[in-house]
Amino acid sequence: MNRSTILLILLLAPALLTAQPLPAHNLRYTNPATVWDEALPLGDGMMGSLVWGDGRPLRISLDRADLWDARLVPEYSGPDYKFKTMERWHREGRVADLLRVYDNPYRRPAPTKIPAGRIELAFPEGAQFRETSLDLATAVASVTFSNGAVAEIFVHATEAIGMARIRGGFPQVKLQAPPFSGTVKDPAKGAIGAGDLAQLGYPAPAATSGPGWSAYTQEGAEGFRFAVYAGWDGGVLAWSIASSNEGPDPLQIAKQRVQAALKNGFPRMLASHKRWWTGFWARSSVRVPNPVVERQWYLDTYKWGATARRGAPPITLQAVWTADNGKLPPWKGDYHHDLNTQLSYWPTYSGNHLEDGLSYLDWLWKTRDTAFQWTRTFFELPGLNVPMTADINGRQIGGWRQYTHSSTTSAWLAQHFYLHWRYSRDREFLKNRAYPYLHDVAVFLEAFTANKDAQGKRTHPLSSSPEINDNKPSAWFDQVTNFDLALDRWTFEKAAELAAELGLKDDEARWRHVLGELPAFSKAADGTLLIAPGYPLPASHRHFSHLMAIHPLGLIDWDQGEEARRTIKASLEELRRKGPDAWCGYSYSWLGNLAARARHGVTAEKALEIFATAFCLRNSFHANGDQSKKGYSKFTYRPFTLEGNFAMPAALQEMLMQSHSGKVILFPAVPDTWKDAEFRTLRADGAFLVSAVRRGGKVTRVEIASEKGGEMQLVSPTDGRIMKINFKPGEKRTLRF
Repeated sequence: MNRSTILLILLLAPALLTAQPLPAHNLRYTNPATVWDEALPLGDGMMGSLVWGDGRPLRISLDRADLWDARLVPEYSGPDYKFKTMERWHREGRVADLLRVYDNPYRRPAPTKIPAGRIELAFPEGAQFRETSLDLATAVASVTFSNGAVAEIFVHATEAIGMARIRGGFPQVKLQAPPFSGTVKDPAKGAIGAGDLAQLGYPAPAATSGPGWSAYTQEGAEGFRFAVYAGWDGGVLAWSIASSNEGPDPLQIAKQRVQAALKNGFPRMLASHKRWWTGFWARSSVRVPNPVVERQWYLDTYKWGATARRGAPPITLQAVWTADNGKLPPWKGDYHHDLNTQLSYWPTYSGNHLEDGLSYLDWLWKTRDTAFQWTRTFFELPGLNVPMTADINGRQIGGWRQYTHSSTTSAWLAQHFYLHWRYSRDREFLKNRAYPYLHDVAVFLEAFTANKDAQGKRTHPLSSSPEINDNKPSAWFDQVTNFDLALDRWTFEKAAELAAELGLKDDEARWRHVLGELPAFSKAADGTLLIAPGYPLPASHRHFSHLMAIHPLGLIDWDQGEEARRTIKASLEELRRKGPDAWCGYSYSWLGNLAARARHGVTAEKALEIFATAFCLRNSFHANGDQSKKGYSKFTYRPFTLEGNFAMPAALQEMLMQSHSGKVILFPAVPDTWKDAEFRTLRADGAFLVSAVRRGGKVTRVEIASEKGGEMQLVSPTDGRIMKINFKPGEKRTLRF
């Protein structure tokens, strides 16, 4: 289409669609949730609650992001804790020693994320449960009873306060601490079945109460403690959780918050809470003709708003919804950097939630010194690597050694610094955060890959591909895997790119030189990406680690031409051929992203619909296994983790708009059946906010706002040609086709 035929309007027209979720997106139960992982989730990034039960009692589970048992792992301070020792023991076949020092410490109950307890509201006999619901637009849970009693509950969006207004008769209030003390009936069985909280061996809580209030202080490990205070007056309940990270008297801190909230009153607190959520939903919206996929996007985007907040710790496996069943959380509720934290932040960028995503980058920056020390002591090399399983302080806590001690963990984390720069175009962030972080990762990988193979290419002393062969000795490869190689290649390519952007010519030349010494990707004759040279994907597997070069790294991209497309199509066909027997829910979310990059909307839509209907509980929590028992996976267990939930909206956003290649492509991967679809203010590379409408299978309207100015390359939705449109900072335009 000739650019002269396009109407460019300087003022952005009114919003294309309403930003708020629709009533159809909400959670609504007519049968009460009787288990914690089907509860209605509330949160503000730091504090979280789960609302469940039928009123006898109605339970409000309590959590706070910085509640941790962060005891040190003693083996990781010993003389055997060195990469060279691990490599030597591996080559000598000393599996028992490897398990003892590297893997088995993870089987202990601590370190671990810990819960805060619960509030139980006991309604009278005449109050029969009728309905409970969660309004996504306002983040308010409601419970109604047959006698007309109603409970409205929220966790305030910006203050460490939870509140409930109860009409029709105030219930009895019971504050219950977690069972940290007492007899252990269920000991740890492994990473998933971690057993009773009582294994932690804390003293009983110091509980106090009086007219209209109840509280307790809980001593934890190594001087850590936290307190919960609940107060009620005039039909309103308020609670707060404070930790010793905030000050020496957490009980007093929590009490003051509750008293201030009750003084302000429920209506005023609710109004300020709603204002924040109105602003949150204004950042982006979608409408697609598949109601299951659209609803899941809103449910998962809501959970993002409830768990990602700058100033709070980043998202762990369960974030602010630690298990309320008397047990340690699955996989200790920790930071898993072999997939889980990375996938959790995928929707940040195109979803236009950069500010909230900084909670992740701030924490990675804050814990750099810990990572530097670990890199020097364990690898005995310069630069920066990060433990794959980490506590809240960024310290290694162990597990399968091939991945917890991977050499490329920090490279995948560095991608998030890079993406923040690309989507924000914040040059101060580029100069002071993105390039320094990536530089230090590159320094480490330059040293780690210093040895050359028989072909004169850089290689790894030991290489792995999560989680191929689990923790068997065969999980280590003597040749570099495509997983590690993709992260190597990405690191040096992007380090050179950012160095060039900053005018650091010597750095740019250094990184391009190292990049040139890396081998090519290992492929089969038909172009399929292998796990490692001569080692194809042996069977169905949950982690698509060998396809990192396609997504999320984008080193092999559809727009690169026929060879790249051949590799992408062949690799996805192999996934289909090997089948989903060993997939988890997050595998389907990741497949949605991969298929979108392959411009295959039908596959992407199906993957996301299966994720929503088979791998999510009725409150939308990703439960890892196939809950439908329809054969979408042979895993049918239900440990709740969040990465699948957050990779899902990222995939739908990839279907609706892509800009990772530097060009903005509208509706690149929607099925032909999606004749009508639209999105509002998705964020494109270059700090452009884009809204678009598709009607009758054609793009009819596009709105663009440029934060930083510069040239946008937009692929014309009518003829595929590149439209180069120059913007001034803050300029807005509308294009009609």
